[in-house]
Amino acid sequence: MDSNSKIWLTGHNGLVGSAIDRKLEAEGYTNIIRSHRDVDLRYYDQVRSFMGHVKPDYVICAAAKVGGIIGNRDYKADIIWDNLMIQTNLIDLAWDFNVKKLLFLGSSCIYPKHAQIPIKEESLLTGPLEPTNDAYAIAKIAGIKMCQSYHEQYGCNFISAMPCNLYGPGDNFHPEKSHVLPGMIRRFHEAKEQNLPTVTCWGDGSPLREFLHVDDLADACVYLMNNYDDPQKIINVGSGIEVSIKELAETIADVVGYKGLIMWDTEKPNGTMRKVMDVSRMKATGWEPTIGLREGIEATYDWFIESQGSIRGIGNTIADKVDDIEDEVQEILNKNKCNGCGDWPV
Repeated sequence: MDSNSKIWLTGHNGLVGSAIDRKLEAEGYTNIIRSHRDVDLRYYDQVRSFMGHVKPDYVICAAAKVGGIIGNRDYKADIIWDNLMIQTNLIDLAWDFNVKKLLFLGSSCIYPKHAQIPIKEESLLTGPLEPTNDAYAIAKIAGIKMCQSYHEQYGCNFISAMPCNLYGPGDNFHPEKSHVLPGMIRRFHEAKEQNLPTVTCWGDGSPLREFLHVDDLADACVYLMNNYDDPQKIINVGSGIEVSIKELAETIADVVGYKGLIMWDTEKPNGTMRKVMDVSRMKATGWEPTIGLREGIEATYDWFIESQGSIRGIGNTIADKVDDIEDEVQEILNKNKCNGCGDWPV
């Protein structure tokens, strides 16, 4: 990508998209196209009108409907429909408008529940998925196969990257919708503020997980856009380092400054005992992450403290109100079978 290339970054307000946005700007890219408020990516006519107007050279697909553990389990219809529509529109129209290259971002949940550890890219479609988030995983697998199919049939340079568990500035700290790391940051912070003697976590703390700071992922995405051109081979992006949930909780408590006891409710499930990806393919390209876990947690907590008035999931904030309004508007549109205005003003 040249510094003046037209780069359409979808999902630029989200955790991943905002990090990629920061990285592109830091690297001197001057023609970044952002569109979240201007076009509903789920509706073909709107996406087509927008792409015809801006004519991007490159597309980065960071837009997705995500719900965390509870959301992915309880809102499967929304999860699979929204994600299938978003990625289908972006991939098909990227081909139609002769986009030079597209990066599709998936997730480590695409791999079988009992895949061999560390999880290699070749594990895809070799076994059953984790049932609680299979709708999200199947949507992402469809996106991967669509990129590969458009390469096979049309020669499109549409590549796919699979990040591990992400965290960092812009994360969701909602008590039910967040992932484990931001959820723990919020819980230990509130426990410190309220002088609570204990914080209770699910399971026994023994499961092992892999985490990657979102700024490292952003760096990897820009690197892949400039250095990786094999649509038939998906590529894992992660740290390749395992940490136990117990160690994670202790590290977060220490960073936050919580002095109470950490208790473990062994009546609650542990979940999958190990989940770490094989990142040798990514390392072979010459890229590796640079942000250590504690360093990343410290930076994320600093951002959490500085940004509490605008963080999603922290009580009665402006961002939460915006989310509520968007949900109400979308419910009205759905009831009236309306998909909004399909014309893009020139």
